[in-house]
Amino acid sequence: MNDPSRPVPGLIIAAPSSGSGKTTISLALMRALRRSGLRIAPAKIGPDYIDPGFHAAACGHPSLNLDLWGMRAETRAALIDQLHFESDLILAEGVMGLYDGAADGRGSSADLAEETGWPILLVVDVKGQAATAAAVVRGLVTHRDDLRFAGILFNRVGGRRHADMLRRAVAETGLGVPVLGCLPRVEGLTLESRHLGLVQARERADLEVLLERAADWMVDNADLDAILTSAAAGSRVEFDAPVPIPPLGQRIAVARDAAFDFVYPHILQGWRTAGSEILPFSPLADEAPSDIADAVYLPGGYPELHAGRIAANGTFLTGLRRKARGGSAIFAECGGYMVLGRTLRDADGTTHAMAGLLPVETDFSLRRLHLGYRRAETVADGAPWPKGTRLSAHEFHYATTLHEDPDAPPLFHAHDALGEDKGRQGLSIGRVSGSFLHLIDRGR
Repeated sequence: MNDPSRPVPGLIIAAPSSGSGKTTISLALMRALRRSGLRIAPAKIGPDYIDPGFHAAACGHPSLNLDLWGMRAETRAALIDQLHFESDLILAEGVMGLYDGAADGRGSSADLAEETGWPILLVVDVKGQAATAAAVVRGLVTHRDDLRFAGILFNRVGGRRHADMLRRAVAETGLGVPVLGCLPRVEGLTLESRHLGLVQARERADLEVLLERAADWMVDNADLDAILTSAAAGSRVEFDAPVPIPPLGQRIAVARDAAFDFVYPHILQGWRTAGSEILPFSPLADEAPSDIADAVYLPGGYPELHAGRIAANGTFLTGLRRKARGGSAIFAECGGYMVLGRTLRDADGTTHAMAGLLPVETDFSLRRLHLGYRRAETVADGAPWPKGTRLSAHEFHYATTLHEDPDAPPLFHAHDALGEDKGRQGLSIGRVSGSFLHLIDRGR
């Protein structure tokens, strides 16, 4: 086992834009290095629930989110500290393009590279270009002078001649950034997507086959030894395990299945650190929250894809209503908030009865994107936390509110990353509350 006081080297896998192949290449590299006997600690930059599930499958190690906009510095430092334990290398997948962050410009992969000191492994999709790729590389490498670049992985390379042209063009820039791999176009390595991102790892029956094929692709077309050598350890500050969000109760029933899978590991870890017990249950399997739970958490996910099944699961809905009548704290985010409402209209326009614990009706068929970071403050006296509690959050959904009781007390008042007023968010009735926001950390 590593000396826990020794910083572990890390790499950030970033690209000029989304759609460049970051996730596939991250998974291929993670699995290839794990096969070589290394203990890989994966991470995802920014607010993402789906990619970390793939990382965990590739590495056999939980993947943690590192969010420069949504997390306090001490929370982020504590999570980075956790990544050092029992690992030989930290691999962090970037978010969007290298320099893309929140609407105010903060929170990019480049910002995390500057903070941690981890070099950047640059993924460039070169379909339809050759020498132009060198210009793209030059722009990315010289845009800031506070970053280190480990090297370049070219993706979707057409063949040996194409690879030679790319290597020559980069060499002629004089940047000194090496080409560490030319990955050819390969059928069957695509990751299927849906409206909120990739289809979840738990839904891929062929995931192990895909990961092994991806690892073979990486081994055959990249210099793994050079990639390992390029990793570097930044400065390390030891922090106690964080409690980002105050726990909902002493024993918290947490919905966990394909419909309710958008859970940040650091939130659950924080609740455990605070002494709470986590009691998982599956609404899709028609399980009720545990009898001994004094709180219930319904996270986001894809309830709109399973609305008919949820509506028919009487044990789950009856158990949830029983908890509400008994005074348990019930808190829901995004998809969970839709389930707490009166009705949910799915993509086909069919309306399904939900729990009816909050006076809201939602519609997924209209498909309007709501996206962005939020600063939220509790405004309801009956909320899970005291009135005036400040929290950071992220909103990402396509559902629309058809009706919300204007006289019902809101849960939050929110502003976006630019400070623009987003008004009331969610509802709070007694000890039942929820909103479309995904909470990340306490506010600054």
